[in-house]
Amino acid sequence: MIEFLLFCSICAILYLVFGRQESEPSNDLEESLRQENEFLRIKLNERVSSVEEREKNLNRTIQQLQSTISKQQSITSNSNSEFKKKESELIQKKQELEKKLDEETIARKKVLSQKKSGEVRLGHIAETLAPFLDQFDFEPEKCSFLGQPIDYISFGDDEITFIEVKSGNSQLSQKQRHIRDLVKAKLVSWKEVRIK
Repeated sequence: MIEFLLFCSICAILYLVFGRQESEPSNDLEESLRQENEFLRIKLNERVSSVEEREKNLNRTIQQLQSTISKQQSITSNSNSEFKKKESELIQKKQELEKKLDEETIARKKVLSQKKSGEVRLGHIAETLAPFLDQFDFEPEKCSFLGQPIDYISFGDDEITFIEVKSGNSQLSQKQRHIRDLVKAKLVSWKEVRIK
């Protein structure tokens, strides 16, 4: 126990000696610390004001960007509505033009049908009157009218002739061309059929 008291006494003496030395700073050190503290305070204030200025600039830039974005969104919205309006107008015009095209196509088909019908009738009239025209080189009395697929057969003294009458730009049908090719290839024959 004595040792403990002795130890506590020594600690108390050391505390008083060293504690007082540290608690009594020198005037130079104190002044140096005050100047350094003031310098750091000034620097800190400069940094704070610099940061505040940057923050103000950034806020201004953000506001300008938000304003620009708002204007662009408004312009884009207007452009979209104009585009949709023009698109609907074009779709309507397209539908009207398609309707007119369909009507015109039907009208042309009708006219073409009437024209072809008239040409067919004219052809039939020409076929019927052909033996009495100057261009017909055969004797009408020796011609027999068939109509289909060949118009006439002429029974001349020296030969039998198949005659097809055409008017305008009309062409031979596929069946008529086939008959013509058979005759030219001399693939014509005679057959006699007796009925009892």
